[in-house]
Amino acid sequence: MVKIAHLEVGEFPILLAPMEDVTDPPFRYLCKMFGADIMYTEFISSEGLIRDAARSVKKLDFSEFERPIGIQIFGHNIESMIKATQYAEASQPDIIDINYGCPVRKVVARGAGSGILNDIPKMVKMTEAVVKATKLPVTVKTRLGYDNDHREIVDIAERLQDVGIKAITIHGRTRTMKTSEAAEWELIREVKNNKHMLIPVFGNGDVTSPQKAKHFKDNYGVDGLMIGRASYGNPWIFREIKHFIETGELLNKPDISEKVRICKLHLEKSLDWKGENRGIHEIRKHYGDYFKGFENFKPFKIKLVSLENPDEIFETLNEIETFYKS
Repeated sequence: MVKIAHLEVGEFPILLAPMEDVTDPPFRYLCKMFGADIMYTEFISSEGLIRDAARSVKKLDFSEFERPIGIQIFGHNIESMIKATQYAEASQPDIIDINYGCPVRKVVARGAGSGILNDIPKMVKMTEAVVKATKLPVTVKTRLGYDNDHREIVDIAERLQDVGIKAITIHGRTRTMKTSEAAEWELIREVKNNKHMLIPVFGNGDVTSPQKAKHFKDNYGVDGLMIGRASYGNPWIFREIKHFIETGELLNKPDISEKVRICKLHLEKSLDWKGENRGIHEIRKHYGDYFKGFENFKPFKIKLVSLENPDEIFETLNEIETFYKS
């Protein structure tokens, strides 16, 4: 059984990656339904939290159903990160996670996210400060290094463990690598094989199918896997991976009725959590992912993203089901 401090998180946990504008409570609910073992919030700005910015505070919301759940924070100022940690802890999550992996330019330019990989001493100091600021277990998500000349993750992981983190997730790319480049898992394996590493090591990057998940599990020795983009419109992937790892068999892909059922549930949860206007607008980005690969879907998508009335959206989803079943 893998443990993050006192938390038992499964024999080989599959984690949902924190993703901005994706892993909100409605989406996390669906992923939990289909077997995600650990959930993380969208990443939350430490500066936003301590300013009491409404959008940042809203990201602290989660339901009991989602546990165990981690609140992920990011920032460049150590004092702000300490205050944000205490603010997040008051929401009573199970884990505080630090984002040292975000590659977005405006985040990196301020020395936050993966930008801190240019200043490893500060990264260690900030991590230690966050650990000391909370009674909750602290975990970290990061990358192999800043660029190809600074792939320092083996040393970084050990140093972060030494200041008290309880698990680390490593994305198999540097900050400067493109997502079109294959994730490189060899250094993740080196971290896991480091005899001084005693905490769980989770791997992330290109875990896009049950077969790939089993390959990474069998060949790189990680304690679990984190799923990111492969979960877009596909919360079933957690169940599919677990089933394949346990049995070697592939589950049937969800049919159109199942796709429509879960898309409707996603919409219902979005309306409940965000209200009608925001709920309708923010789920629009998901329609193409749910029905990816269906021929002649474009007219339906155009209609879905133009509708403002929930009843009309549900009716259109019924039309989609009827069309593709006929």
